[in-house]
Amino acid sequence: MISRKRSKRKVSGGLYKPSRKKRKSETGRVPVMTIIGEVRNRIERVLGGNIKQKTVKTDTLNLFDGKSYVKAKIKTVVDNNANRNFIRQNILTKGAIVETDKGKAKITSRPGQSSSVSGVLVK
Repeated sequence: MISRKRSKRKVSGGLYKPSRKKRKSETGRVPVMTIIGEVRNRIERVLGGNIKQKTVKTDTLNLFDGKSYVKAKIKTVVDNNANRNFIRQNILTKGAIVETDKGKAKITSRPGQSSSVSGVLVK
């Protein structure tokens, strides 16, 4: 099980005494590795009964060109500071540089956390 719970170990290496059992609110999830492809979103129930729409695949980008937003088609990932292997696998993350039909763009949104991807033109 993936957990967002506090570590059992202290900084010194000692153990914390367990004060309670696991809680449903402490569960974590596998990260969504958004890739280039035909648009596909996943709806997940989160804490409080709310829902999150996560982008699993996308091929478009809401691109800010300095004055307004335009839709751009994503061709490939050029650079990704999060992980160099994401370039090969065409995984989209915040901060990734992508090649679009309008030119190079930097992704400013978090694709795994929202239903659309937005970015800004890079010169």
